Amino acid sequence: MSTRPWDRAALVPARDGERRPEVVALDAGQPTLPELFTFMRDAELRWSTLRMRIEERTFGARGELVVTMDVSVRHPRHAKVMTSEAGSGASTGHELWLSDGETVWTYSTTHRLGTKRPIRNRPRGLEDLPGPSRVYEPLTPLPMETLPELFIHPAGYCQNVLVTGDCAITGTDRVAGREAIVVESLHPRTIERAADRPDFAVELAVDRLDGVILRLVKSIGGEATRIAEVVHYQPEAPLPPSTFDFEFPEGATTLY
Repeated sequence: MSTRPWDRAALVPARDGERRPEVVALDAGQPTLPELFTFMRDAELRWSTLRMRIEERTFGARGELVVTMDVSVRHPRHAKVMTSEAGSGASTGHELWLSDGETVWTYSTTHRLGTKRPIRNRPRGLEDLPGPSRVYEPLTPLPMETLPELFIHPAGYCQNVLVTGDCAITGTDRVAGREAIVVESLHPRTIERAADRPDFAVELAVDRLDGVILRLVKSIGGEATRIAEVVHYQPEAPLPPSTFDFEFPEGATTLY
């Protein structure tokens, strides 16, 4: 079942000054694509804290590369992402991204380099643009153009990628012990040029209760080139205050 372009990525309702999901829960049975995308848009509004682990596998000239991302979120504004490659030792190969909504810290244990800078201001006037050009305003920002950002804030991907191809709901599955709705988009056009070919496809598994993405598979000619899957998902997770504490280790070099 295809759908006309969905352009509601930025339309998040607010009542009494508080942002709330437009669709509280999906009805029994299979939703339409517009219903599912609207449900996904408000994914982060369905919990106050979150722990999530994503494992990403990419396949290329170097063989299989496995990267793990551990995500912690506490609304509003506090977020941490720890990224590491498989095979890295406990003290090497990790990258940190941390934000309190005003400041962003990054640190690489490999290079012992860190940064501390104000969070990037969003462009002004976005609310005056037509629907397809407007963007989702996150309750708690995450590092841009990353899997945590895509999985937790999926509205832009639905609006600007999935619906540019032949998009359909193709079934259900279980990911990380949770029921998921499977969506496939054949030859989406908003992609990197290297994959701009008619046999390119994207498949998503979407959590039926919260609307976050639990799995992303990209394939060319039926062969998977990228598989990213949530292996641990815990909404309303207990997060100690120290979760978002950070100081640069002794000997670290800060660029700015």
